[in-house]
Amino acid sequence: MSDTAHFPGQVPLHTALSGRELLDCPVLNKGNAFDRRERDLFGLHGLLPARIATLAEQVDLACMRLAALPDNFARHIALREIQDRNETLFYAIIDQAPESWLPIIYTPAIGRACQQFSQIWTRPRGLFLNYTDRGRIAEILASPQWDGVRVIVASDGGSILGIGDQGANGMAIPIGKLSLYTACGGLDPACALPVLLDVGTDNAALLADPDYIGWRHARVRGAEYDAFIAEFVTAVAARWPDIALHWEDLSGADALRILRRYRGSLCTYNDDIQGTAGVTAGALLAAIRAGAAPLADQRIVIFGAGGAGCGIADLLAQMMVRAGMAAHEARSRFFMVDINGLVRHGMEGVTEGQMPFAQPADVAADWQVADPAHVTLAEVMAHVCPTTLIGTSGQGGAFTRQIVAPMARQAARPVVFALSNPTANIEALPADLLEWTDGRAIIGTGGPFAPVTHAGRTRPVDQINNSYVFPGVGLAVMAGGITRMTDGMFLAAADALAGLSPAVGAGGGHDAALLPPVSALRPVAMAVARAVIRQGQAEGVAPAMPETGIGAMLAAAMWSPRYRPYEKTPPARP
Repeated sequence: MSDTAHFPGQVPLHTALSGRELLDCPVLNKGNAFDRRERDLFGLHGLLPARIATLAEQVDLACMRLAALPDNFARHIALREIQDRNETLFYAIIDQAPESWLPIIYTPAIGRACQQFSQIWTRPRGLFLNYTDRGRIAEILASPQWDGVRVIVASDGGSILGIGDQGANGMAIPIGKLSLYTACGGLDPACALPVLLDVGTDNAALLADPDYIGWRHARVRGAEYDAFIAEFVTAVAARWPDIALHWEDLSGADALRILRRYRGSLCTYNDDIQGTAGVTAGALLAAIRAGAAPLADQRIVIFGAGGAGCGIADLLAQMMVRAGMAAHEARSRFFMVDINGLVRHGMEGVTEGQMPFAQPADVAADWQVADPAHVTLAEVMAHVCPTTLIGTSGQGGAFTRQIVAPMARQAARPVVFALSNPTANIEALPADLLEWTDGRAIIGTGGPFAPVTHAGRTRPVDQINNSYVFPGVGLAVMAGGITRMTDGMFLAAADALAGLSPAVGAGGGHDAALLPPVSALRPVAMAVARAVIRQGQAEGVAPAMPETGIGAMLAAAMWSPRYRPYEKTPPARP
């Protein structure tokens, strides 16, 4: 095999690294795929075995080794080790079967990875910014190694999936989320920076764990917490004026407050709030086109009134207003239920996000309820007759036959989205939802499930996962020069996603999927990115460009896992 056979027609990549430093750089390392010319040029002889492999051969060998491991958590750990050695190989593995590998690198395996992150962490990736680093965050971010960063995913580990406060162990989430940005949206991994803002933890088990890698301190809250976040955001905005700052798994009260405080000063968004809302809105639009009640007739119960639930309600209400409904009428169609029951005006503890959707204090005055001060989900379902039920509660099994079955008597195609993760926290299993609704429900889940057979018909189970939205958002920011993220962009993303629904093309058949297959997430990201850029242009937060230029720009920005030829960077002139 000739030395140039690996890289026909590819533009070389220049680097000043050589020898062990080059092999230790995961975004540049090729392992034994470095050819003879590169081994000569970069001083790699003696550091690598004689055989020169192709990327395809490396993928085949890695997949064989991964298949021999006992379970998916062991595969998650092994894949992370590959990512830390050779990012191109890692993404090439994912790329050849994303439907198989995405559940292993993210949900549901990521939940256990967070719980055991202190035990499986072996190599630095991204930044742990500890509360004790306050006053020097700008200095830490100033390192030249971060010059190319364009997307940051930041978490404080405060509210991970449905498993709560994981402290510094929450770093698994930014790492995993950025992996999806690349695998699904083509983000160059060299542009990605995961950040864990370690403000302590209130998880007693972690504080008592001798292996815990985080700051052993109760979680910092209040003004001190806000000041730490402010220092971080200020340093980020100064270091990277064109950054996309993605917040992930902050606690509910902090999440909405931080989003509202900073969304006007830089390009920032909260995926738990806005990304979840975008994919849910897209799935509901597809469900409506596939036979669910029209938007004007929707009555929606949301069980779990935290950041995700409130974000969904807010975006869906905006969608109703866009369709011609008055704002107060749109908000009245939502019934939010949290730990204190139906959210109503006058209740203690109603949050800023819940307030626009709080029902009147006397809404249940004529209902038959056990405790007027605490109207339960079952009581709400019995009296509201909803067309759509959405779960973001993290309470496994919360949707019972008693709660769900009446929907089938009230709606021809009831919609039930059980979105909580990990799998143990899902509100109801897909098979049960179909059984309780005589197979007529349009269902979706937050995690992956195999197709379900009911009454002799096999139905796909749509994974209503944020990976249908945020990779396209990141791609749009990278390619389109977007300076701020707006709600209109997430509505545009929802529209684009719904327009790709197989169920729409199938004329609303019961057996059709709502969302494109996971294997099509890169084309989905392209469609979402195009819609987001157009909306950004319409709102004046993205530079104008001809329509023909958007597609070319997106294609040029999308990174793919392949090896490029390397050339030596000339030494700097004195």
